[in-house]
Amino acid sequence: MAKPGEYVADETQGITRVEDLPKPKLIRRSRNYKRRPCPLCEHSAYRLRTVKRTLHDMGDPITSRPRDIILTYSTHRCPKCNYYFNADMDDLALPRSRYTHSVVSMAVRLVVEDGLPYRPASWHLWRDHRVFVPWATIQNWVEATWKKI
Repeated sequence: MAKPGEYVADETQGITRVEDLPKPKLIRRSRNYKRRPCPLCEHSAYRLRTVKRTLHDMGDPITSRPRDIILTYSTHRCPKCNYYFNADMDDLALPRSRYTHSVVSMAVRLVVEDGLPYRPASWHLWRDHRVFVPWATIQNWVEATWKKI
């Protein structure tokens, strides 16, 4: 084990393929409900099916492994207005995103506040937080943030 202040080389430095990175620690979360109120008419809607989604989260610094959240959520259909919707997951990630809010905010902060270019920001996220984000994805997040301002 490394002592405080001792330099320890990163064992993943020099890896060029994502497949060669350490396997992630899996954390299971559930947003699976039998009934949910419809967001349009507030009528109670039954569960139609369950779906799984993988979210990449900030890694575990103790084990030096990435962390993935396996999220099981329910899809519902309102019988009154025939509206299809998913269980609410907005507190974890944006719709259709593969990364949690903490990863997105950290990446944008590295580029905007710390002034890192996109490629070094991608490496910084892997080296310090054990989450692999392609630099082009970080660029898209930063540009989307600037459009909102």
